[in-house]
Amino acid sequence: MMSLDSPVAKTLLMFSEENLHEGFAMKNPTDNQYTTRLQTATAAGHSILKQILANYKGTVAIQLWDGKFAVGNADAPCTVVFNQPSVLRQLILRRNVVHLAEDYLAQDVDIEGDVEHLFDMVCYMRDLVIPWTRKLHLMWQALKLPGHPRVKNIKAIRASRAERQNTKQSISHHYDVGNDFYQMWLDQEMVYSCAYFSGTDQSLDEAQNDKLDYICRKLRLTPGETLLDIGCGWGALVCWAAQNYGVKAYGITLSEQQAAYANERIRKDGLQDHVTVELRDYRDLPADARYDRVVSVGMFEHIGVANFPTYFNTIKRVLAPGGLFLNHGITNDTGWRDTPITRFINSYVFPDGELARIGDIVAAMESAGFEIIDVEGLRRHYALTLRCWVKALEINKAQAVAMVGEATYRVWLFYMAGSAYYFDVGNINVFQVLAGHNREPLTVGLRRDDLYEKGCEC
Repeated sequence: MMSLDSPVAKTLLMFSEENLHEGFAMKNPTDNQYTTRLQTATAAGHSILKQILANYKGTVAIQLWDGKFAVGNADAPCTVVFNQPSVLRQLILRRNVVHLAEDYLAQDVDIEGDVEHLFDMVCYMRDLVIPWTRKLHLMWQALKLPGHPRVKNIKAIRASRAERQNTKQSISHHYDVGNDFYQMWLDQEMVYSCAYFSGTDQSLDEAQNDKLDYICRKLRLTPGETLLDIGCGWGALVCWAAQNYGVKAYGITLSEQQAAYANERIRKDGLQDHVTVELRDYRDLPADARYDRVVSVGMFEHIGVANFPTYFNTIKRVLAPGGLFLNHGITNDTGWRDTPITRFINSYVFPDGELARIGDIVAAMESAGFEIIDVEGLRRHYALTLRCWVKALEINKAQAVAMVGEATYRVWLFYMAGSAYYFDVGNINVFQVLAGHNREPLTVGLRRDDLYEKGCEC
């Protein structure tokens, strides 16, 4: 769309400022002037969307504030409902997808049906090319839509700048929403990372159990070994490894609620002599700490690209000679960029989240002195996992909204549905990278046969 710094755009915006705060709610519905303005705005809204989406062949319908469909119909699997003309005005004049997402959180926009379909339209809009003459016409029509001040009831769930510093505060913003909230849509083990499916009909509980066991087999765990889990979440992997593989496990997290849950679980399962979980930053591990195996699952996204050397060098230091390290983390195909989607994620989901390409991650591991043993992509598994989470969250919507509020519920639904879409098309991926110390004898077999055999029962 046209830059707002251009002279023409500035003139159009100045011309419209006198109408900025004249929302429909400020007028008497019986007022003739109000009715005329409503009719003008509605006609403009339908015209704008029909022009922009004239060649759109996707699965998303758009319904305007008058209850009529500007695009598609009621049979569409996903419908975007504009409850306020100001939302469409802002979208055309500012073209800020973050504002549109915030309008959704504030309920000025609703998404009905399968939210994942929405991102098909997002991709269409991203690639749309409009001639300049039509851009001017669209902006002129957008000025017929009344605006209103952006007073949004969502500031409480937006991360502050102080939280975006790879600190305990950033972890708390994401993980301390509440253990009860996560229990509504995670599996029985409370695993908040990609499951490992044998097929699309396998249950999430079974697939997460398979993932926990698969990681233990990749690490070639044997009784009596020590295992460090960096970012251990609610303790599923450390407890699984201790119960099924006889190791002595130590988990660290920066989430107080996760640590409390994990320690209560350890107590209930009688694992106090085998498993320890505590609040600790990986950067604060003791200088003399050594572990036979180190694992990190679903925590790597919080590290930050600039901190890769610190992260991998720390793990290299604490990994005992002959040890194995498995890093399970999300990647993307471009490296981390400042885009509307990443700005939304950093503002409302992962305050310090950054994704890197798998090649850059492997290079950073090699620079730290690791030999790469095995790399496996689990992209399709994560798409299946996210769809299970979305379905469970939607089933429990009433309870979730009562617990955390409508805006927080919408953040998670929007974020997870969008992630499922981008995992499916391949923009993002998740890799398990197994590594050992460089220039040391490897402690794995010549073939992968042991990965597909049942682990020991200890």
